[in-house]
Amino acid sequence: MKRKQIETDAAPGAIGPYSQAIMHGNVVFCSGQIGLEPVGKKLVVGGVAAQTRRALDNLRAVLAQAGMGLDDIVKTTIFLVDLADFDIVNNIYSEHFNPPYPARSTVQVAALPRGARVEIEAIAIKDDPTA
Repeated sequence: MKRKQIETDAAPGAIGPYSQAIMHGNVVFCSGQIGLEPVGKKLVVGGVAAQTRRALDNLRAVLAQAGMGLDDIVKTTIFLVDLADFDIVNNIYSEHFNPPYPARSTVQVAALPRGARVEIEAIAIKDDPTA
């Protein structure tokens, strides 16, 4: 089984030597998304709330390129520069997912690329592995 690179212009391109996502079989491993605009790769204004929304929109765009959506996600990891932002991020996150919610970890980190306040990565599974 060969891995397939998933790339879309609807989300910011990688800012390092990595892919937006890799599909292996029916599993998609999405790299972390921060609140960058797809064009221009500038961090959105509006703090952690705006960055969370943009990160989720970017994640949605990458998954769409693989023929999937947020409901196909089985696991996310959220990286926060400040755990005091947890409630804000959690509220926005809950607007984008439906039960049963993906498994999730949230950790505080010292810093994120481009001065971002939040980064979200995901693993998704496509129901039909032949599609």
